[in-house]
Amino acid sequence: MSAERSSKALARVPDKLDVVLCWHMHQPQYFDGGRREYALPWTYLHSLKDYTDMAAHLEACPRARAVVNFAPILLEQIADYARRVDRALKNCVPVGDPVLDMLHMDIVPVEPDQRREIIRACLRAHAPRMIDPFPLFARLAAIGRQALEDDILLAHLDGRFFQELATCYHLAWTGETVRRARPELQGWLKAEAGFESGVRRRLLEILRDELHNVIPRYRKLAEQGRVELSFTPYAHPIMPLLQDLASAREAMPEAELPEAPAYPDGEARVRWHIERGLEVFEKHFGMRPTGCWPSEGSLSEATIRLLDEYGLRWTASGQGVLGNSLEAAGGMPDAEDNGNGNGEGEEDGPRDLQGWLHRGYRLRDTEIALYFRDDGLSDAIGFRYADWHADDAVADFVHHIGNIAEVAPAGSVVSVILDGENAWEYYPENGFHFLNGLYEALAQHERLNLCTFDDVCAHATTAGGAEPVELPGVVAGSWVYGTFSTWIGDPDKNRGWDRLIEAREAVDAAIAEDPSLDTPELREQLAICEGSDWCWWFGAYNPAGSVSDFEQLYRRHLARLYQLAGLTVPEALDEVLSVGGGDPAAGGTMRKGQD
Repeated sequence: MSAERSSKALARVPDKLDVVLCWHMHQPQYFDGGRREYALPWTYLHSLKDYTDMAAHLEACPRARAVVNFAPILLEQIADYARRVDRALKNCVPVGDPVLDMLHMDIVPVEPDQRREIIRACLRAHAPRMIDPFPLFARLAAIGRQALEDDILLAHLDGRFFQELATCYHLAWTGETVRRARPELQGWLKAEAGFESGVRRRLLEILRDELHNVIPRYRKLAEQGRVELSFTPYAHPIMPLLQDLASAREAMPEAELPEAPAYPDGEARVRWHIERGLEVFEKHFGMRPTGCWPSEGSLSEATIRLLDEYGLRWTASGQGVLGNSLEAAGGMPDAEDNGNGNGEGEEDGPRDLQGWLHRGYRLRDTEIALYFRDDGLSDAIGFRYADWHADDAVADFVHHIGNIAEVAPAGSVVSVILDGENAWEYYPENGFHFLNGLYEALAQHERLNLCTFDDVCAHATTAGGAEPVELPGVVAGSWVYGTFSTWIGDPDKNRGWDRLIEAREAVDAAIAEDPSLDTPELREQLAICEGSDWCWWFGAYNPAGSVSDFEQLYRRHLARLYQLAGLTVPEALDEVLSVGGGDPAAGGTMRKGQD
């Protein structure tokens, strides 16, 4: 860590409990290189709604501190969208995103399938919070749902219907802080009969401005010492599985694995993701991160040692990984007890494990600090509080942390780690009142020290700090259930791995015959295919629509990989890998730490 960054570390206040809020921002690569367009809109929509709001809440509370983690492939997409929208406005050319182009192009879909897809896309929002409150959107959405079931109605919808439906959709995806800063948005959201000329273009201009400002806002917060920015390796791979597929069996001994015994040259690929991720991060933020939230909190001993080799100061995972690791070492307290007053068990664990969750650790023979997610507190924000009154939710959260502070040993740290983008559409006003209240309450609490993981690392070397506890070993797993079951072991997920490994082996063989094929574009395409999101969505428990979206895009990414290597796309990629059919909480975009 540089001297400049050290000087910005928040000094530890004696007798206060360190609390770290870590928000993870991530989207996979939605740009379809074969079709030269974005297949799904989530990068720019979350930029307009969530990345903007999350920055604004931190800007509004000068005493607040947090860790904000970015996947580098997301940073690239945000920057790309900003350039594309700017070019579209200046030159009246398509953005390369079918729904977004409805805001400034007068082309209206004619084919029934295209019309259905536009309507379906514009209905992808949590209706109680994002459609029903807005009069015109609610009415147009009702017509759209009927048209999906009525071919005659679908054929007779005019261009204005599609343009105004798309306008309502994008208005609904504006962040609450964006609306409060731009009163014109509030007026448009109240519209009942349609929009005046020029509204669509003005909305696109607002979107362009917000996209351009997202990354600079976080960079400024970091330069002011109010936020620690951390990174995830480039395309969000599950590093332990790339290094060793069999690591899945450390926490799931009976798990079925893909046909191949290993992912080819996995450690080299993990190094590529780390190095490329650091390069992209530094390009956008002008600094090297000291910490890494590994994709989905996925760690193994081999992964930890590799991150340590790159000189990173900290990494983190889930409560289940720590629990499994302590149990393997012969010292696991009762499952309901974290040893310091959070949850139903108060202090029933072994005396030497009191506070086992809320402390820093270090794997034997490494320097990198390890922190572990408090599942109860993190999932309360992600799942429980959305329907609560904001004041009650904040009071409940602070009450639980206050209980921990009463009994926590000196040097303890509570790690609240969760998705920073998908929870808020289930909250009133995109979580505006909850987040404002949360930051203010934590920052002002007399027993709590709201800080960052980099701060905690710095505290450990000072008087009153607590050196990380040595772990003799780590049982490989993720923040989801402490296992890799979300990405491997299910027949659909294993098929996803099989198709990836087949593609990798075919590409390697082609490169061996013609080394000129080994281009940066090909390596980046391989990285996209190695991302975690594809197998996340495979499985019967996920909703069919989302499974189809991600499954098709994954197969197209794999097909593009073959094409870049000059190979014929195999017929196996015509076969659907997973169909879904479930109805999980939050639409499957988030999971709880414990099943």
